[in-house]
Amino acid sequence: MAKLLMIQGTSSNCGKSLIVTALCRITKNRGIKVAPFKAQNMSLQSFITEDGGEIGLAQAIQAEAAGVVPNVHMNPVLLKPSGQQGIQIVVHGKIYKTLNSMDFYSEKKKLWENVTDSLNYLLKEHDFLIIEGAGSPAEINLLEKDIVNMAVAEYLKAPVILVGDIDRGGVFASLYGTVKLLEKYDSLFKGFIINKFRGHVDILSPGIKKLEELINKPCLGVVPYLDETGISDEDGVSMRLINFFAQKVNAPVKIVVLRLRYISNFNDFEPLRFEPDTELMYSLKKEDLLSADIIIIPGSKKTFEDLKLLRELKIDQTLRELAKNGVEIIGICGGFQMLGEKLIDPYMVESSLREFDGIGLLPVETLFYPEKITTQVEGCLCSEPSIKITGYEIHKGITYGHLGLFKITRTSMKQTLFDGIVCGNVWGTYIHGIFESDSLRRWLINRHRVKKGLNPIDYSFSWKKLKESFIDTLANTIEKNLDINRVWEIAGL
Repeated sequence: MAKLLMIQGTSSNCGKSLIVTALCRITKNRGIKVAPFKAQNMSLQSFITEDGGEIGLAQAIQAEAAGVVPNVHMNPVLLKPSGQQGIQIVVHGKIYKTLNSMDFYSEKKKLWENVTDSLNYLLKEHDFLIIEGAGSPAEINLLEKDIVNMAVAEYLKAPVILVGDIDRGGVFASLYGTVKLLEKYDSLFKGFIINKFRGHVDILSPGIKKLEELINKPCLGVVPYLDETGISDEDGVSMRLINFFAQKVNAPVKIVVLRLRYISNFNDFEPLRFEPDTELMYSLKKEDLLSADIIIIPGSKKTFEDLKLLRELKIDQTLRELAKNGVEIIGICGGFQMLGEKLIDPYMVESSLREFDGIGLLPVETLFYPEKITTQVEGCLCSEPSIKITGYEIHKGITYGHLGLFKITRTSMKQTLFDGIVCGNVWGTYIHGIFESDSLRRWLINRHRVKKGLNPIDYSFSWKKLKESFIDTLANTIEKNLDINRVWEIAGL
C-alpha cells in the first residue's frame, strides 16, 4: 500500500501547490516513486497529457518535479469557469458537461466515483502519493458536497498538514479556526506550516507556541515569502508578476501580452520573461501597446467575450494601426481566432452570437464545434525547418485558410498537418507552449534586435534546464525551512 500525505490550506493561493511541488522533488531525490494528486482543480491553466487528456497545469508541474509522466488520474476533475455559461467540467481529461454552479453539486456522486477510481489507480502505481486540497477545507456550507478536501483525506485515512498564509494576515486565527471548524476530523490533522513569512522567525515564536497548545498540533516549519519561484501561478495574472514585468525597463525588445478578462494558459509566456533582452508585461493600456515591439493576444476561455472587450476598448483599432506601422502581432489559440476575419458559431459553443467579425489582420475564418481538440504536438517552422517546436493544442474550433506557418504532428492522433498562418508582421497559431522552444524564442527576439541595429544572440538559456533549476531551488528552500524528518514521519516513510 502506498504511503500518503495530504497538503491542505486555510485559503486559496496560500501556497499548497508550490509546497506539493517541492515535496514531490524532495521525495524523488530520495529515490521514492512518488506522484501528485488533486481530486478537483478549478483553473484556466491547463496541460495536455501524452494521450490527449486535459489536466490542471499545477499537477503537470508537480509530476515533472516527481520525475513521472503527467496523466489524467493526477487530476481527475478539472473545472474551467466559462462566464455566464457556468462551469465546464473535464473528467479524466475529456469534457463531461457544462453546468451552472447549482447544478454542478448534483453531480457529486458521479464525480466522486471518478476521484476514487483515479486514487485506486495511482495507489497501485506509486509508492507515495502527495495529495493537494483545494481552497479551504473549512467551507462548512459545502462539506456534504466535498470531493477534494476532507472527503479525500477521510477516504484514504491520509495524514493532513495544514498551510496558512501569513502574508495576507490573520494566519493564527485562520489555522485555529480551520482546525476547530473541522473537529470531527481532528485525528487526521498532524501539523501546520506557516507560509510566505517576511521577517525574522523569532518574532513568531510566542504565537506559534500558543497555537500549538491551543490546537495540539506541531508547527512543522515557517517558509519565507518567495519573490520569484520561476513556476507559473495557477490562476490569474498575479500582481507580483505584473510588478516584476514593469521593473525590467532597460531591455531592448518590449513584449506586451493583452490582459484578457478570460485569459487562459498565460504560462505560455513564462520563457519570454526570463530572456535577458526582453521586457514582458500584461496590459490593455494604449500607451503600453504604442511602445511595444511585439504584441501577443493570448488564449481565452471566452473568445467572443474577450474579442468584444477589445472592441469596446478600441484595442482592435489600435492593433490594426500598429500592424501597419510594423509592430509584430501574434495570436495564440483564441488570440489566433480573434485575428481572423470571422468567427462563426452555429452550435453556440462560445456564446449566443452565431457570427462575429474578427480583427481582420489574418485571412482566415474560424468555425466553432462542440468537440475540443486536445493533443500534444511537435514540428518545425516551415520557413526555417531547423527551428523545432513542441507544444500542445487545446481548442474548440477549426480555422480555415492557407495555413502553413508550422508543420506539425499531433502525437496522440498520429496526424501530420499544417498549423498557423503568417501575413507580413502578423501571425497566429493554435500551439500553446511554443516559446519553450529555445530556438524559436531567439528567432522571434533576434529579428527585433536586428531591426534596432543590435547583433543577434545565438543562445541565451535552455528553458528545460532553467525549469529544473527553479524546481530544485524551490525544493531546497522548502526542505531547509521545514522539519522534513518529522514530515516523513507523519507520512510513514
